[in-house]
Amino acid sequence: MLDDLRSSAASSFYEEEPTENEELLEKERRRQRGPFLGMTAAQRFVLVLLLLMMTCVLGTFCLLVTEKMVLF
Repeated sequence: MLDDLRSSAASSFYEEEPTENEELLEKERRRQRGPFLGMTAAQRFVLVLLLLMMTCVLGTFCLLVTEKMVLF
């Protein structure tokens, strides 16, 4: 345990800058990922749009039930 503490104290606090190879590998990893949740961008947009509409409708309904807003 103390050996690990000594070695970590002896090491530099600054991280080494990534080399070009590491940057290229990171970019490849990002490209290899599939679509988020298995959906295309258009499908995710429709899902978010429906979620927004549901939130607005439920919020309006909540205001009507608590009589903070009146239709007339």
